[in-house]
Amino acid sequence: MSNFIATSPARTLKNASQDHYIPAEKPFSTIVKKGQILRIEDSYGQQAIDTLFYNADDFSERYSNQDTMRVQGAAYISTGTKIMSSESRVMLTMTADSCGRHDTSAGACSCESNTVRFGHGTKYLHACRDNFVIEVSKHGMSKRDVAPNINFFMNVPIEPTGKMTIVDGISAPGDYVEMKAEMDVLLVISNCPQINNPCNGFDPTPIRVLVWDDEA
Repeated sequence: MSNFIATSPARTLKNASQDHYIPAEKPFSTIVKKGQILRIEDSYGQQAIDTLFYNADDFSERYSNQDTMRVQGAAYISTGTKIMSSESRVMLTMTADSCGRHDTSAGACSCESNTVRFGHGTKYLHACRDNFVIEVSKHGMSKRDVAPNINFFMNVPIEPTGKMTIVDGISAPGDYVEMKAEMDVLLVISNCPQINNPCNGFDPTPIRVLVWDDEA
């Protein structure tokens, strides 16, 4: 696994309040409290990390890709981005980004989209939408609650015509994003299992999630 890179001398593995290893292809969720710092690490590089956020006190309020792009006036997410909710409130603020390319337009892979894109032989391969449904069900939600998501570390150039193509990722082992929670949020991740396009370098790998109690 990659070496740990601290963005603050006072923020170390020893004083992290949460430290999670998420295996390749698996879902994950945890609560991040207001004021805490969340780090999502692409431990081995070129791994798309499909991510959703919900208001931990009211799951009907959740991440909005449209409001996030509208407020930023940008199609991509990076340092300084305010991650917006469906109620037009700030859920988290991105405070650090060592990669610089994160998509929030291409959505999550599903068995249906895999079949359309890659043929009927892929119909029964695991997909991010399955992961999301499995994970949100643990919190009393259903597939109706799976909203359009962020794809951290996924490289999706958008042409002037609006055409989007998933291409090779640019993230290196140990690249990370950090966000400050502006409200209590439920983080839900699908560590993308896709093997039919280059979003994972055709080789899904484990990732890491860390949380600190403050900005120290």
